[in-house]
Order: sequence, then C-alpha cells, then structure tokens
Amino acid sequence: MKESSIVKSILTYLKSRPDCFCWKAHGGLYGTAGIPDIIACIGGKFYGFEVKTERGKPTALQEVTIRKINAVGGIAAVVRSVADVKAVLEEGR
Repeated sequence: MKESSIVKSILTYLKSRPDCFCWKAHGGLYGTAGIPDIIACIGGKFYGFEVKTERGKPTALQEVTIRKINAVGGIAAVVRSVADVKAVLEEGR
C-alpha cells in the first residue's frame, strides 16, 4: 500500500472521532522538514503521526522530531496503519 493511501485511511478514521481535530502536514517549499505527516489534537492531547509504508523508515530528522514531541509531553510515533494509530491512542490514554 502506498503511503498516501495509508495517510488517507488514517485521516478518515481520525476525522470520524468527535474528540479529534487533525490535518495532513504538507512538506515542500512552505512546509517544515521533519514534522510528522499527521498532526492531531485528540481529547486535549497533542499527537504527531509519521506515516510510513511497511518497509519505510523515518529520516534522522523525523526521529529527532518524534523524540522532541515526546520529551515535551506530546505523543508522537511512526505508524503504518489505522491499527497502529489505535494502539498509540490506547497507550496515550
């Protein structure tokens, strides 16, 4: 499955939750390098989801960003499916 398809399925799931506000963070010229693909506020908590395919690996900058988000009380993780997102949300509660 392509990363864009995984992102779409995760956003569909997150937007179905009444306690969630989320968006796809776009890279490129006006984006910020290393920022997770999906940013969300769920039940008052900050989440960053870096979406990867089964074989995809985060860059060094993405790993640093994930560590920084977690260090300041947010929750960030690499996810590969909606099931991974659900697991992160369960752990974050």
